[in-house]
Amino acid sequence: MQKTVKDYIRTIPDFPHEGILFRDVTTLFADPRGFRMAIDQLINPYAGARIDKVAALEARGFILGGAIAHQLSRGFVPIRKKGKLPGATIAQDYKLEYGEAIMELHDDALHASERVLLVDDLLATGGTAEAGIRLIERLGAEVVGCAFIIDLPELGGRKRLEAMGMPVHALCEFEGL
Repeated sequence: MQKTVKDYIRTIPDFPHEGILFRDVTTLFADPRGFRMAIDQLINPYAGARIDKVAALEARGFILGGAIAHQLSRGFVPIRKKGKLPGATIAQDYKLEYGEAIMELHDDALHASERVLLVDDLLATGGTAEAGIRLIERLGAEVVGCAFIIDLPELGGRKRLEAMGMPVHALCEFEGL
């Protein structure tokens, strides 16, 4: 039987808190066949689409975003937690399960009319992805799609992003938190 991307992802119970089933993509990244499969499948829906830049969310999204940008021969744009980017930035706050956080993007990272693919490893509530979308749009660029390895449908992130008019592509789903 041929392996799927989901087969390469391990589950670690009670991390980072009791009752959480952590979906660990590092085992996927460590396997050359699994990693190649994930990158190919993340890119596939956008074959032939005009994409000018690939933006990714800190931190595991950077691994995917860099590989996708390389594969597409496009530039890579990191969206980072507050205080991590050295130049002038714009900021967007968002809600976490317990509190709030801020994501930042260099104010010259994107230009009006550029088409951007947003990438991350996991879609949970969609708060981080929404913050990334807002930052991209504030610079006048257009998000052409949001690509994730994992969707946790019970947390509602896909519905949240689709309600914003964003196309969402996820390679697999896991039930639970």
